[in-house]
Amino acid sequence: MRYSKEHKQETHARIVKKAATRLRERGAHGIGVADLMKDAGLTHGGFYAHFDSREALVIEAFSYAMDRAIERWRKVAADTPPEKRLSTIIDGYLSAVHRDDPGQGCAIPALGAEIARESPKTRKAFALKLDQMIDMMADQILDVPRKAARKQATATLATMMGTIVMSRIAGSGEMSDEILSAGREAVLGRATAAKAPAKKAKVN
Repeated sequence: MRYSKEHKQETHARIVKKAATRLRERGAHGIGVADLMKDAGLTHGGFYAHFDSREALVIEAFSYAMDRAIERWRKVAADTPPEKRLSTIIDGYLSAVHRDDPGQGCAIPALGAEIARESPKTRKAFALKLDQMIDMMADQILDVPRKAARKQATATLATMMGTIVMSRIAGSGEMSDEILSAGREAVLGRATAAKAPAKKAKVN
């Protein structure tokens, strides 16, 4: 039976969406192609009609997950006053909801350590998305030169992602909550400290 181009595109998108969730939940090597296809309601045999290799699916699924995260941040930015955008993004990221739902969360704390061991092609694709994420974060840092904003955004993201990793290791109890709280204080404190010199220089 021949399917239309639109049907194939819809099926392809369904596979990628399911894979993005399952890979974040179980890791890059925690689920096989057969399981991924089954989750999407398809047979193992149909995999190569959509992807050249498992690596191709992994790259596309990771890219999908990171694109969704950036889209969420853009929506927050559009719906929030400029001076509150950064803190709103940070509060949402360093939350118990994000900690407890890796399948729908940021791909980097869920998969970063594994990606670092993948092929150069996979790492390059992941690094490109990470760079876009840093740019998006830098856009929310006001009143500082772009180079300084990028540097602060990189440090902020590194702290946020490390905080999520540590909080998940600790589970969902008091220690985990303390880690989330400490991470929020660290990144928000850094943002406040970075703005102070810029404002002072502007007044002078």
